[in-house]
Amino acid sequence: MLLQLVFILVIGGALVAAISMFRRGRAGAQMVAPESGILYVTGVSPRPDATGEQYVTLSGSISGPMVVAHEVYGRFAWDVNQWPSIGDQIPVTYPAGKPDHWQLAHPGVRPYFGSRQQRDQGN
Repeated sequence: MLLQLVFILVIGGALVAAISMFRRGRAGAQMVAPESGILYVTGVSPRPDATGEQYVTLSGSISGPMVVAHEVYGRFAWDVNQWPSIGDQIPVTYPAGKPDHWQLAHPGVRPYFGSRQQRDQGN
């Protein structure tokens, strides 16, 4: 009898937890507006001889309204015709207080994962 009561309480607690997590996920906590900053490029992988999109690894420091010289790095698919170089200052965005989750705001970049090259539509 005691085992059945404990089992019912555990199932009930799990159900309450699942419902509260579901409601929190649906309503969601209000997202804080992302902060903007500048990535000062201190390291970049060599430009390949190939054309089109190629992978580039960037390292540098992000400075923004609440962040001063936070060291970061990342790998991106980048258009070879707009290849970055050391000393470039590239605009970035990141969640407030979390500069490790930065994203580039540059016309030559695409995210590393899910990137694919464009195909000629005319041929």
